[in-house]
Amino acid sequence: MSDPLILIPARLAATRLPDKPLADINGEPMIVHVWRRAMEAGIGPVAVATDAASIAAAIEAVGGRAVLTRGDHQSGSDRIKEAADKLDPEGRHDVIVNLQGDFPTIEPSSIAVSIEPLADPAVQIATLCAEIVDEEEKTAPSVVKLIGSMLSLGRMRALYFTRATAPTGEGPLYHHVGVYAYRRRALERFVSLKPSPLELREKLEQLRALEDGMRIDARIIAHVPRGVDTPADLERARTALAAR
Repeated sequence: MSDPLILIPARLAATRLPDKPLADINGEPMIVHVWRRAMEAGIGPVAVATDAASIAAAIEAVGGRAVLTRGDHQSGSDRIKEAADKLDPEGRHDVIVNLQGDFPTIEPSSIAVSIEPLADPAVQIATLCAEIVDEEEKTAPSVVKLIGSMLSLGRMRALYFTRATAPTGEGPLYHHVGVYAYRRRALERFVSLKPSPLELREKLEQLRALEDGMRIDARIIAHVPRGVDTPADLERARTALAAR
């Protein structure tokens, strides 16, 4: 692990919040805020991977890099694989970070620590999680829970991901944060796989990797960045970023 590349997949096809990446947040498109957080992380170059010329133009207008990808990708992982191949055909970047384009309030430090589990050569994919403190979130199907074994302070090995309330019994529950750091070969392997039975059942892409025997470790962070999926989420992001 020596040279990460951060890629932010973005498209205009969201149904609950049309043209979501271009939604205005205090004078700038949301995708620009996410790009800024990635740049502030300081772990490597950043690019937005998109099939929309308008998104690419918004990033290029602030001096960022964008790469146009095909419009038929089924997931952000497929989109960043194409972008990585276009930007770095020689494979110089050995780690590819997949940062969702609807995380405008994510802390740059959270992006930076997402790659830490890859210091262990046995880990193929790294991600983030945070302890759930809101009682309602413990039972909400919209909140994906990471079930794992604690390896050390601040690090877990993922055993499963679910929308159910799990595990049962006393102890903390962990909210999975959808930021992924892939070893380059792990990304290539992942996108070559067909959707797995548990992935289709839970509607969670990361289960494809676990079902294929790939190891995912998670860095525990203090706060969960809130994704923007609805107009109400957008207003919360505007308020949070205005206070910075």
